[in-house]
Amino acid sequence: MSKPFPHTASLYIGDLSPDVTEGMLFELFNQVGPVTSIRVCRDAVTRRSLGYAYVNFHSVLDAERAIDTLNNTPVKNRPCRIMWSQRDPSVRKSGVGNIFIKNLDPEIGHKELYDTFSAFGNILSCKVALGENNQSKGYGFVHFETEEAAQRAISKVNGMIMISKKVFVGRFIPKKERLKSKETSWTNVYVKNLDKEVTSNELETMFQQWGEIASAQVMIDDTAQSRGFGFVNFVKHEDAVRAVQEILNSGLKNKEGLTIYAGRAQKKAERSAELTKKFEQLKIERMTKYQGINLYIKNIEDEITEERLRKEFNSFGTIRSVKIMTDDKGNNKGFGFVCFNSPEEAQRAITEMNGCTLSGCQKPLYVNMHEPKEIRRQKLAAQISARTKAMRQHIPPGNPPIYTGAPVFYPTPPGITGNFPSSFVYHQQMIPRQRWNAPPQQYGPVQASIPPSYVVPLQTRAAPRGNRTGGAIQTQPNVTRRPIANAPANNNPRRDIKSNEDGPVHALNSDDQPTLESLKPEQQKLLIGEKLYPLVHQKEPLLAGKITGMLLDGGQMDELLLLLENEVSLNSKIEDALKILDEVAKRNLDESKIGDEGQKGGAIENEGDGSD
Repeated sequence: MSKPFPHTASLYIGDLSPDVTEGMLFELFNQVGPVTSIRVCRDAVTRRSLGYAYVNFHSVLDAERAIDTLNNTPVKNRPCRIMWSQRDPSVRKSGVGNIFIKNLDPEIGHKELYDTFSAFGNILSCKVALGENNQSKGYGFVHFETEEAAQRAISKVNGMIMISKKVFVGRFIPKKERLKSKETSWTNVYVKNLDKEVTSNELETMFQQWGEIASAQVMIDDTAQSRGFGFVNFVKHEDAVRAVQEILNSGLKNKEGLTIYAGRAQKKAERSAELTKKFEQLKIERMTKYQGINLYIKNIEDEITEERLRKEFNSFGTIRSVKIMTDDKGNNKGFGFVCFNSPEEAQRAITEMNGCTLSGCQKPLYVNMHEPKEIRRQKLAAQISARTKAMRQHIPPGNPPIYTGAPVFYPTPPGITGNFPSSFVYHQQMIPRQRWNAPPQQYGPVQASIPPSYVVPLQTRAAPRGNRTGGAIQTQPNVTRRPIANAPANNNPRRDIKSNEDGPVHALNSDDQPTLESLKPEQQKLLIGEKLYPLVHQKEPLLAGKITGMLLDGGQMDELLLLLENEVSLNSKIEDALKILDEVAKRNLDESKIGDEGQKGGAIENEGDGSD
């Protein structure tokens, strides 16, 4: 059979799993012939696969052989669809030669459908729609090179029995055309608010006065009780339209006083799309109506009431409405809205009241124009992008930024020997207050501000790849470990404390106590940290360093010794640390939204809920 596009060696590969990569496709297609290039198309933002790719061969013959031998070959347990790449989208969008087949047997797949219809002409694309677990949905598509081949297939196969089912074959109609045709040809009527006693026969009798009925059905539940709605399918579209109009105009009510509703039966997707479009239109109209006159005010203290707020802003013009947002318990949420009659009045209020502290209050008010959530998110994204770009421009190469976070304990890396324990490090932005007698810390370079025992050798250990809050943990480069001043020599033959190259030790024995007491407080914590880290690592391997650092920083010496001996206490402390990390992550996420909740509404006249 001749090929439709012998002048090109580029193939389109569709129906790919999101996990398929260029390397997997290369291994598959390179078996046929030399491959020039492979590209898996991905989303520009998320970089997730779009489910299709392009493979370019050196030779057209190799491309033809790939279609003949590899079409419908499973890749990551999903059959791939191979066709000639078409640079001109009009061929695909025109629908010429495209047919639709439904009521297919579940055993019919891509290959069986291709084999059945290939006798009528060259096939550009052949596909059976698949659902979860690659199960057939019972319908498919075949795109022929010419319209004549498609018409031959329709005339020969429509009404045939394939395996066990009689199939329907017809011209493919795009979704937009199908929806448009339904507007002028629908016959199915949806009826709700029916009495529970109404049966399907009574429903049919009720609607017979408007025309011939094909079927009528009242929907029931598992107990055979009416669900209060049903469907009436007319033979003619005009009869269905007339029935809907007269039912709605009659105001007919059921026994409970509810008005019986009738309308065109729609699928859930159609109803959702229609409601979404309606709500978006209302939202745009409301935004346009109140744009430039609705003010957002925050830092409203608990003592301020709506009457007080109206009085403070009343001197700038006519106020339509005032609203202070409250929670479920009626507590002031700290922000509100004031809606004026004109943009000039609103602008005058911003000029005079922004930064003004009301009498009896401590916080200055923040007053600005209310902005919809979508606009705020766009501005936030632009600010983050600009800030990131500026940071990249000002950071010297090889000097990564330091991120704030909890103290992180790092065990001694393998291969490092010496008589000093491991250490944990604070990032530069959050050097802690020492709990022992030491000179006050000075903020400056890491080498000057961190005690010697806190310095971590980066040359021998890569920084952790991430933390629980999603941020990378990095430390200053070119930092070297300095020996602990006055640290005792490791000359005790009975001492069990060993470096990590001999394996971790999980507890302090009685022989360790004199050695521990002879150390300085900060050195004692570091020694305990060496024992504590393996225990924490067993519970939370990904966050062991951070949790150990938090425990060392927040606990007294007797508490830390208890953690080494009591597993219940250790588990409790680990849970507390995880809760703190979760709260920090949630707080950072809330702050990044820049008051999305705070500006989620406006003071709208006659509505009073301050919603967008």
